[in-house]
Amino acid sequence: GMVTTNSIRGGANRKVLDAISQGTRLFEAWSDEGWVNDGAAVRVSLICFGNANGSRLDGNLVAFINSDLSATKIDSESLDLTQALRLPTNAKACFLGPEKNGKFEISGQLARDWLRCPNVNGLSSGFVLKPRYNGIDLQRRYADGWVVDFGTAMSEIEAAEFEKPFEWVAKHVKPERATNADKNRRINWWRFGRTGGDFRSAVRELKRYLSMSAHTRHIDFSWLNSAVMPDKALVVVTRQDDTYFGLLNSRFHELWSLRMCTWLGVGNDPRYTPTTCFETFPFPAGLTPADTAHQRTETLEGGAVMPAGLLDAKSAVQAVDSAGAAPKMIVVSGAIAIAQAAKRLNDLRENWLNPAEWTDRVPEVIPLGMTSSPYPDRILPKLGHEKDLAERTLTKLYNQRPAWLDGAHKALDIAVAHAYGWTDYTAAMPDDEILKRLLALNLERSAGAA
Repeated sequence: GMVTTNSIRGGANRKVLDAISQGTRLFEAWSDEGWVNDGAAVRVSLICFGNANGSRLDGNLVAFINSDLSATKIDSESLDLTQALRLPTNAKACFLGPEKNGKFEISGQLARDWLRCPNVNGLSSGFVLKPRYNGIDLQRRYADGWVVDFGTAMSEIEAAEFEKPFEWVAKHVKPERATNADKNRRINWWRFGRTGGDFRSAVRELKRYLSMSAHTRHIDFSWLNSAVMPDKALVVVTRQDDTYFGLLNSRFHELWSLRMCTWLGVGNDPRYTPTTCFETFPFPAGLTPADTAHQRTETLEGGAVMPAGLLDAKSAVQAVDSAGAAPKMIVVSGAIAIAQAAKRLNDLRENWLNPAEWTDRVPEVIPLGMTSSPYPDRILPKLGHEKDLAERTLTKLYNQRPAWLDGAHKALDIAVAHAYGWTDYTAAMPDDEILKRLLALNLERSAGAA
């Protein structure tokens, strides 16, 4: 047997338990326990394996213990999500934000001061100064943080021509990087440690993208303006249509993600990872990331945005639901219904988070040398409503889950279920039934791609 942190249940760590399960069997385990020392910021898994009769998980008799320390219950069908594989159709759409590895962050006020200053190259500092969001900014309120970003290929000489930003990085980043063990980070000290080239390429032509804190109890994706630089702890999905907002905020993606994620710390917080949560998720047929990789969109009456080109020969496919029902055409009707329900959900969320009665939308500064601001407007509290607005956070909203929010999510779930061809879906459908159907789709598609 062994005692490990509970992160052994997921991600790359689970390879240890996968190997044990292939060579012998897990016969007893406690999947998620507090450690013996009070105050220790860790939770653990205790695992027994070898030749023994019976199986017991968390003190309960079960038919079988899977390598993610879930179990098949006695007299129940097997539901082993460790069988799920990454799908080629989901590649190059979900990323973690670039990793700075140094003090590139500055205050919003300092950024605005620099944006009003000229540079010797005649270019605006708007090319290298960006608003920065981290997980707290998304889950609570934006703290007006900015970042100096010299991109993926700018030389030291070119960077130095943006005088104020370069001086900051030379003073605050270069000394740290001088002793960095990573040669690339030591030599290219003015750039981020991991520059995120794939993310930048995927978001280059977009007006907005989807993002969520990688460490959160709720799967609640939000929109970010494409001028915003995400932190390394943000998950980003490079799609700009409401259909994807709906798919990723649906019950189906949430259930899948919370079973495929990893877990961290004493709070046992889920960690969303692109490889295990997104790249394994079986999207409705015709609406996979591969089907929408062209990034074109069209706007419906009422303002909802859906992927364009869904009636072409490649996307107009038929899918059979996992219950064996008749084939369903998964094309425009599904994307429209999801987009409309998703926009309704987002509009309601925004009205609660930033009520017009309590907020002012202030245009961001126009950088010297530019004719318009490339940045999103600032949302500021009206006088006397500072404390009111501070209480309006995404975390608080989903912890409370008021009736209007629950109703909007249920309407969205029905639209997504119909896109899957699951006409028998109701809110009362058990979680395991949904996961069983999603796993069947994953295995079917992974087999077809092999």
